[in-house]
Amino acid sequence: MKAGIIGATGYAGAELVRLLAGHPKVDELFLSSVSYEGKNITDVYPNFQGIVSLPLLKADDVIASSDIVFCALPHGLSEQHAKGCIDKDIPCIDLGADFRFGENEEVYSEWYGKPYEFGHLRKHSVYGLPELNRNKIKALAKTGKVIIGNPGCYPTCALLGIYPALAKNLTEADSAIIINAVSGITGGGREPSRMFHYPECADSITPYKIGSHRHSPEIAQNVGIMAVGQAILSIIFTPHLAPMNRGILSTIYIPLAEQWKEAFSREKIHSVYADFYIDEPFVRILPLDQTASTGRVRHSNFCDISIHIDQSASTLIIISAIDNMVKGAAGQAVQNMNIIYGFNEKTGLELIPALF
Repeated sequence: MKAGIIGATGYAGAELVRLLAGHPKVDELFLSSVSYEGKNITDVYPNFQGIVSLPLLKADDVIASSDIVFCALPHGLSEQHAKGCIDKDIPCIDLGADFRFGENEEVYSEWYGKPYEFGHLRKHSVYGLPELNRNKIKALAKTGKVIIGNPGCYPTCALLGIYPALAKNLTEADSAIIINAVSGITGGGREPSRMFHYPECADSITPYKIGSHRHSPEIAQNVGIMAVGQAILSIIFTPHLAPMNRGILSTIYIPLAEQWKEAFSREKIHSVYADFYIDEPFVRILPLDQTASTGRVRHSNFCDISIHIDQSASTLIIISAIDNMVKGAAGQAVQNMNIIYGFNEKTGLELIPALF
């Protein structure tokens, strides 16, 4: 199989190169980069020396040569490439925001400042959180025209932590769910800015875009889908920047329904979560005496979740951890590719977390 990556020199694109180069079903890679067109990927990332030595081509040449294309681009730049893929009847997996909102152009336009360029493409698209939409991804793939809106990193971490509580009615109707999330610096992308300058971010944890982060509507939209008819009053999401390269840790506060407010509810809720994700290859529900941590999922496609309850037994506290560049971006994109082609979902992703 021939896989193409448009935007191969960004952090998510480079992570895709790393994962796909070791994928047993991928025979050839074709890479594109506007910033470094004509150079070799090793000129930008010397870590690929002797392993992946490929020229950086034009995007159209990548689409013409590939059986599947990954777009690792800033928002607003993937639609034209997705159209090229649909015209050629090959799958497109977009790691940006262009296909995360489906037909809801109004919300996308409000938060990303532009309308859809090719709105009709959404009939071929699906939100690519496998644990939520695996069957929809498979069904769309059978049509021969499929675009995956790969989820954002913060939403992936938060939604996986929230999903069982909503699906199994653990929470009160009209509740406010609070998400405090901490991300590594790679989440800001490869282009430098003052906020990500070493003296500004080292030895400090800083909240940012409070009440206005673009991942808020993505989380809210999918919480509404997961709630299965329940009315969720609000999602309060606050991101923080931490002085680490990789990882996202979400601490999620979910008010419990009355029937779950009892002395032994933690054990029961743990069983609910463990049963809910029992067949999911990349979601690990930790034992009750453990707490999820970014250090235990580093360089892997796992999402670790730990279950906690406050002293009054009124609030469920979920800790969810992922590697933002793998399960939060490139790894999840590869997982979606595996689903599209009917491969074992773990193919190319059986990565043991690096503890240090």
